[in-house]
Amino acid sequence: MTAADMERVDVPLADVELQTACETTRRALARTNSPSDRIAYANDLFLLTHPEACATEADYPEWPAEIAELIARSDNTRRTR
Repeated sequence: MTAADMERVDVPLADVELQTACETTRRALARTNSPSDRIAYANDLFLLTHPEACATEADYPEWPAEIAELIARSDNTRRTR
């Protein structure tokens, strides 16, 4: 097998990671009896296969500053208790 042949059958790492995550989630979904877990796993599968439905940092540019402030408040609250 030549390098050119290998390139034709090689699968990008991102595709393999997605397939692995989906298969793991499907197995977990099949094994659980908890209705809330089933809903969560079904939502996970949807988001894995429809990344356009996920929010990104570009959708909420103000979040990093707000999150940093919330973390600082949380740390300060823990210190004063």
